Amino acid sequence: MEAIHRQIITHVSRHISLSAAEQQLFLSLLKVKQLRRKQYLLQAGDICGYEHFVTEGCLRSFYVDNSGNEYTLHFAMEDWWITDLDSFLHQTPAVVHIEALTPVTVLQLDKQSLEQLYAAIPAFERFFRILHQNAYLAQNRRILNNISMSGEERYTDLVKHHPELVQRVPQKHIASYLGITPVFLSQIRAQRKPAAD
Repeated sequence: MEAIHRQIITHVSRHISLSAAEQQLFLSLLKVKQLRRKQYLLQAGDICGYEHFVTEGCLRSFYVDNSGNEYTLHFAMEDWWITDLDSFLHQTPAVVHIEALTPVTVLQLDKQSLEQLYAAIPAFERFFRILHQNAYLAQNRRILNNISMSGEERYTDLVKHHPELVQRVPQKHIASYLGITPVFLSQIRAQRKPAAD
């Protein structure tokens, strides 16, 4: 437990400074949840009750259309956060699923605890503003990449910025995230050999 707590305090301390008492309050509001591979952290239709900080493992969020086609939206690994923000903030049914791709451990912060944090430690408003700004910028970048880049260029960009994802996530989910077929991704990867991904 102490290692998990050190992990999130180190993460938070990159953006804000906390006293020992503030750290203890923050840690007291967190819950630990463990998932098996392929277990859902959230299912579409449920209300998302938490912001989730990943301490171990890898998750993906995805949308399923009426025909049953899956569209991967996000991944989250160690030191990343994941949630359905619209569902979490407005307490409305989630439109995405969040699934564990590996055994996963997350620290959870519910909405009431988050509001308590904002009131007791205003610096956390800055922390989560930075978090959500970064998420928005990443999403914007992805949209622009989808408009302006070929599938191969999008894969190259992903390898450049998140090489660990390419190593850990099944190829079919990488392809879904990039908006290309698994067969096309296999061709791209084959052309890149022997260059390391």
